[in-house]
Amino acid sequence: MRASDPVIEKLQALVQQRQWQPGQRLPAERQLALELGVSRTALREAIHRLAGQGVVQSRAGSGTYLCEQAPHWHTQATAPLVPLMREDPEYRYDVLETRAALERSTARHAALRATAQERDRIRRCFEQMVGHQQRGETDLSARADAQFHLAIAEASHNVVMVQVMRSLFELVTVSVADNRRIMFNHEDPRSLEQLTRQHHDLVQAILAGDADRAQSVMDEHLAYVHQKLVQSDADAARQARLGRLAAAHRAPG
Repeated sequence: MRASDPVIEKLQALVQQRQWQPGQRLPAERQLALELGVSRTALREAIHRLAGQGVVQSRAGSGTYLCEQAPHWHTQATAPLVPLMREDPEYRYDVLETRAALERSTARHAALRATAQERDRIRRCFEQMVGHQQRGETDLSARADAQFHLAIAEASHNVVMVQVMRSLFELVTVSVADNRRIMFNHEDPRSLEQLTRQHHDLVQAILAGDADRAQSVMDEHLAYVHQKLVQSDADAARQARLGRLAAAHRAPG
């Protein structure tokens, strides 16, 4: 594997996640290097290779432009699950269970292996997510939430787990958006505060290199989300039963 291969993979994943289109200008080199958590030298080499493949085009004095969409082979296997999740909310539990199996490990390894740039990217992802929340930007905060978890996975330096998390990105984004809608519409107004605290604690554990704490917080976070979803489903089922009972009383005898 060449040194620029991981940078190319990160850049291709970012193109897909941001849904950048052919002809679109990529962010400036400094900003893009920070976004990816890589050095500017490594980024230049990756862009040079992608330019040779016809994926991007560098224009003097103008910037780097996307020529064609990045490969999306790793999303094809999970693509059929997205409409299933929209039709049947029960699929969100499968996604959450899969995330729990993966992310307790990625959190632990990120705390042990993250570079200074990757730790900074995780922190910035968290700050972006909180900013979107404060402005009431629901869709953007859900996508930032998924980006935050993906940044942690990438900092684990486990290539297999990173690829699995990238392939799950759209599923996770859809699931996170649904989970947030359910949790924040719930009668308990402290849900957002609790979720933000858990994300903050996770950032702090990773920045401190505390692997045990990072894993513990991730477990707590996903268990909390699961608990809130179960509670919401139970409340919805109870309301449905009350509605059917009321309808039966109104029906002519």
